[in-house]
Amino acid sequence: MRRFRRAVSRLLGPIALGATIVSAASGAPTKHLIEMGWDEPDPSFMRRHLAQFEASPFDGCVYHLFYDAGPGRPPGRFTWEAWGKRTFTAAEVDSGLRDLIATPFQRFRWNFLRLNVTPGVDWFDDFGAVVSNARLAAEVAKRGGSAGVMLDTEPYQSEIFRYDSQHGAATHSFDEYAAQARQRGAEVMRAFEQGYPGLTVFLTVGPSCPYLQAVGGVRREAGRYGLLMPFVDGMVSVASDSARIVDGNEPAYPVNDPAKLDEFFSAMTDGVSAWFSDSTRYRHVISRSFGLWLDYESGHLGWNVQKPNQNPRTPDSMRALVRRALVLADDYVWIYSQKPHWWTEAGTRKDLPDAYVQAVRGARKGLAP
Repeated sequence: MRRFRRAVSRLLGPIALGATIVSAASGAPTKHLIEMGWDEPDPSFMRRHLAQFEASPFDGCVYHLFYDAGPGRPPGRFTWEAWGKRTFTAAEVDSGLRDLIATPFQRFRWNFLRLNVTPGVDWFDDFGAVVSNARLAAEVAKRGGSAGVMLDTEPYQSEIFRYDSQHGAATHSFDEYAAQARQRGAEVMRAFEQGYPGLTVFLTVGPSCPYLQAVGGVRREAGRYGLLMPFVDGMVSVASDSARIVDGNEPAYPVNDPAKLDEFFSAMTDGVSAWFSDSTRYRHVISRSFGLWLDYESGHLGWNVQKPNQNPRTPDSMRALVRRALVLADDYVWIYSQKPHWWTEAGTRKDLPDAYVQAVRGARKGLAP
């Protein structure tokens, strides 16, 4: 993914800016700023530290969910194990749900339960557990007062969207796998809405990613996200009129020039829609978003807490990016961070210069709420 992020600005050059898509939400737009990162909380942490969240410049965050693994065993990771062959029960995740219900969120209520596509299942395998777990995740999000589910489509373990990584690639063509992925997308979306009618499903990597890869010359049959497009097409095809599927646009991570966000916007508006079986339905269901990495590639490029203006992404550049993203996005903008933490068990921020906090706050001033 890193190679794609570095090249994406070059890929966007030929894409012309066109007519804008109709916003997924009718009436005056309401933009929400979401946090996701290595400081990702669980419901228990959110309940204990609500004051930290409410005092932040965000409207919500991405959180993970544990499950009860049995007496004498540490909690298991529902977020990381649900896209597999094990079917979880409501009783196993009840502790996290009770914490969510007991937390009196006020302004900070646009939260998303994270569900990864891990450990991974072949599209032709039995999908019963995945569908059941998707329904359960949505039920927890609904009953816990969350905005929906963050479906993290980055394949951290098995390459579920890469055709040549599938178990049956030798016997099934790409088109056969695409048709199967589309069917699974419809099944998963129906399950989400059975648990939470009209929910928002937030995709970290959305359909604009394989589209941009194709613009750059990567064939869908060979791309890491070649099967993501039909999967999302299946989701879109069955989504209710009140549901939303957010293209989180993670490929925007490396952008430093706010004007480049307009090109991503164009890709989500005029480019990728033609790839869907029903472009009109796509325009109604999809919500365009942007992922902004606060400490971009800090593991390689470093992160200077004492001299933030020496970081690859300075506070001023972060402010400009967040502001432009909020202007363009339909509903959500999300900020990802690794080394800096917005909240900690101690009740303070960690490795997060105040200049960045003020930059995010300043980006919102004067914009529609």
